Amino acid sequence: MSLARDTGVIFRRQLSLSLRNPAWTVIGLVQPILYLCFFGPLLRGVADSPGFPPHANPWQVFVPGLLIQLGLFGSSFVGISIIADWRSGVIERMRVTPVSRAALLFGRVGRDVVTMLVQGTILVLAGVAFGLRAPLPGVLIGLGFIAALAISLSSLSYALGLRLKSEDSFAPLLNAIVVPVMLLAGIMLPMSGAPHWLDIVSRCTPFRYLVDAARAAFLGEYSAHTLLWGAAVAVGLVALSVVAGTRTFQRENA
Repeated sequence: MSLARDTGVIFRRQLSLSLRNPAWTVIGLVQPILYLCFFGPLLRGVADSPGFPPHANPWQVFVPGLLIQLGLFGSSFVGISIIADWRSGVIERMRVTPVSRAALLFGRVGRDVVTMLVQGTILVLAGVAFGLRAPLPGVLIGLGFIAALAISLSSLSYALGLRLKSEDSFAPLLNAIVVPVMLLAGIMLPMSGAPHWLDIVSRCTPFRYLVDAARAAFLGEYSAHTLLWGAAVAVGLVALSVVAGTRTFQRENA
């Protein structure tokens, strides 16, 4: 079987499992929706603060950050599912089939991309209900960034799950990494208004560039250098993560 056909088989299986139990898709939206409801209205009081984009609708700053947060948390923890598959023998049974080892990763990642895009679309529509006004091309670009995040972080998460093979190790490790990264990325407020030292530290985090790029897209600033930096970082993350994830699956399933 070809890689594309194998990937399609795994993708359909994983998607059917998600459709049978959509609870996790709903649960993944709870946190950003809560931030939208309870934190978003506070931005009206800081819209004129230094570092806040001038003449910007506060929702054009907040919703793109929530999109990146959705991709960050939603994709980072998918590796827990492959630990369960390994423990129940699903991975072992896959080893004796002619299915491509890379397809075991790509099919799962494809399902995660679809899930993230559905969740992201719902989040944007909820933002519109609160007052978000953004150009359609900018929204599509923002969804493109969340798709890139889903590809890169899901690939790394599955690889990490196969390596650790323990939820007790996986969850604390991810929490220790994801929470500081979320804070440094400037998801809630633009880091351009942060103290100089914190602004410098945040620039060492690749997700900062994705957040800034998504905000530029929602503001309609398509020629901004922040958008180009974000696109470059997204492509780099996808390339490195897919290579790392594929190698891990090939070694673990040899």
